[in-house]
Amino acid sequence: MERETQFIGQSAAFQDAVDRASQAAALDRPVLVIGERGTGKELIAERLHRLSARWDKPYVILNCAAMPETLIESELFGHEAGAFTGATRSRAGRFEEADGGTLFLDELATMSMGAQERLLRAVEYGEITRVGASRPIRVDVRIVAATNEHLPALAAQNRFRADLLDRLSFEVITLPPLRAREGDIEVLATYFGQRMAAVLGWEEWPGFGPRALAAMEGHDWPGNVRELRNVIERAVYRWADASRPIDALVFDPFASPWRPTGSQPAAPDESPPPAAAPSPGPVSDLRAAVDAYEKQILSDTMARCRYNQKVAAEALSLSYDQIRHALKKHGLNP
Repeated sequence: MERETQFIGQSAAFQDAVDRASQAAALDRPVLVIGERGTGKELIAERLHRLSARWDKPYVILNCAAMPETLIESELFGHEAGAFTGATRSRAGRFEEADGGTLFLDELATMSMGAQERLLRAVEYGEITRVGASRPIRVDVRIVAATNEHLPALAAQNRFRADLLDRLSFEVITLPPLRAREGDIEVLATYFGQRMAAVLGWEEWPGFGPRALAAMEGHDWPGNVRELRNVIERAVYRWADASRPIDALVFDPFASPWRPTGSQPAAPDESPPPAAAPSPGPVSDLRAAVDAYEKQILSDTMARCRYNQKVAAEALSLSYDQIRHALKKHGLNP
């Protein structure tokens, strides 16, 4: 996926977070960005750099979770030749690379206590010492850090240094989860859907049907905007008829009747809710309304399952004979 660089959303909670980042950008102070996965923490960090006086200086990123504990100090502060096995030459760390600019520390809560202690000195005194060196090096770096953990609770459990938390929390920007961003789900879904439709060469954007919109609003979105993008792009490319509104979403791409037997089903509170049926309005003929809704469900499920009757039967908890009979009843036989 290409890198996203823009903010999309109109909810007050989201706009407040973006505005606070814009305000804090001008101040040369550390900032903590807190939020669930997929809420846009890295975008906020980049905004803090681009709107600061350091915008034309280096912007260096380090994912602390991707670094083994034995290497993170060397990665942050650099090392001298011979400092440890394999260190055949001196190497500058991320602090030196970011000198004059911004250092973004993602997944800060995973940093070891030893690295936290050295980070504290760098933040407090503007000095770092390479691993294996005896003399400190002066650096001018602004720290922006992100995590999905509640750092005060970790500090109370002695799993994060309280003094480092004090130094880094000049400003704390907490990003709202997607489920709390009123009105933003449909806005984001339309944006991602239109882009995917353009990639596929669709001449017009058909929009979303009522069942898809209801399912979006009912889903908890544990993966937030990143998950939403995957769900929408997957729905668009699987949709067989570009002239009809998209009305089928697959929240779990791993769901399959042939899923490996060793896999565990999702916990009840993690399962996506079923798509809500749209309100039919006044009904004068119940049987006809039920038949029409059943036909729509069959049609959408067959399209989603690429017209494989066995797979569609599994998806609808029907036997093979039952789905064949239902398709024949509604004139949907291939």
